[in-house]
Amino acid sequence: MKRFVATLAAVALCTGMAAAQGPMGPPPPPEKGSPSALITEAIAGYTQIKTIILASVDKMPAENFSFKPTPEVRSYAELFNHVAQTQNALCGGGRTAITATTKEDVAAAIKKSFDLCDAAYAAVTPENSMEISGAGFMRGSKLGMIYKNVEHDNEMYGTMVVYMRLKGLVPPSTAMRGRM
Repeated sequence: MKRFVATLAAVALCTGMAAAQGPMGPPPPPEKGSPSALITEAIAGYTQIKTIILASVDKMPAENFSFKPTPEVRSYAELFNHVAQTQNALCGGGRTAITATTKEDVAAAIKKSFDLCDAAYAAVTPENSMEISGAGFMRGSKLGMIYKNVEHDNEMYGTMVVYMRLKGLVPPSTAMRGRM
């Protein structure tokens, strides 16, 4: 992670130095590894996992939102609550407990957290992508935080897939294969 941040800082510094030399016509498209390209990649990953997670709410019948494969693990609803809570923390909404249990309430909570992240992602620019904020696990650059969110969402979706398969459902990522 330190190497990733150092590379991003060097790219941002070089980009800033080139910009300081003055205008030389329209800017070229973002080069691979540039802050603009990294932001674009993060947003593409976010958009894909957002689509899949929202479809996962719809996919599971309402009566299965209390389903737990074993008593020690989260229910299907609690998986989404955890995603929403983490997104709220990573995307600037603070740490709030979410205890939705019904499909309708889970859908509202997860959508609200995605709305918050939509705004956070839209606010990341090459100029501010390396700004550091937060504390503990929630500390990092703006760009690092949006990548961390995508990673966490993908991790949690993998767990959701197991729950759907145990209920005989085809997960959205499989059903959408080739259309994403």
